Amino acid sequence: MSEPRSPRLAVLIDADNASARIADGLFEEIAKIGEASVRRIYGDFSHSRSKSWADVLQKHAIMPHQQFAYTSGKNASDITLVIDAMDLLHSGRFDGFCLVSSDSDFTRLAARIREEGVDVFGFGERKTPESFRQACRRFIYTENLHGGSEDAGDQRSPAKSNQQPPSKATPLIKKAIGELEGDDGWFSLGVVGNQLIKLYSDFDSRNYGIAKLSDLVRQTKAFDIETPKQGGTVRIRLKSGGK
Repeated sequence: MSEPRSPRLAVLIDADNASARIADGLFEEIAKIGEASVRRIYGDFSHSRSKSWADVLQKHAIMPHQQFAYTSGKNASDITLVIDAMDLLHSGRFDGFCLVSSDSDFTRLAARIREEGVDVFGFGERKTPESFRQACRRFIYTENLHGGSEDAGDQRSPAKSNQQPPSKATPLIKKAIGELEGDDGWFSLGVVGNQLIKLYSDFDSRNYGIAKLSDLVRQTKAFDIETPKQGGTVRIRLKSGGK
């Protein structure tokens, strides 16, 4: 029996609103989701902000689309990206789109793609407006990616200045559990994690400086954790007296 095919993804990068330093981490993260079948980047590569991408295009097999800024205030790159996205969407060949930008102008594009039943995964900085973040099925902050820190001399990953304490995750996890149905109050950690993403598209344990959700749950000290000795599923529940 042949192995199931990985989801086929179209990766579209707004070079004017994404740093080339995230390239390695970006494609490592995308590989966890599926296969980056199309890899395109849009921008004016004569501009200093976008020019740095030229050094990583070949390494990651990214197809550049040069858009000169002929008129001030008019972003031809955004328009071209949107046109290409719609062409790719209507080809019916893709299971998902990865939109790499911190620009809220792509909110409607993300919403339109999802209207067709196709997943959208957004990648952008923490400054990305909520409208774009919520339009995506999942939104990953580029500060959480390897090389995502804007400070080239800062080796912390993710940038600690942007991290929140684990206690801030407690009400989010409680809300996710509260919307699940169960007989004994115990829930699979995986099910809770999926519910968190449904409620908060940008939820990520790395936002709290912790790599795994299980470790984040432990750090909050607000939940009981049941870990099977041999395989099995990790389960959690609110501690007695917790609300």
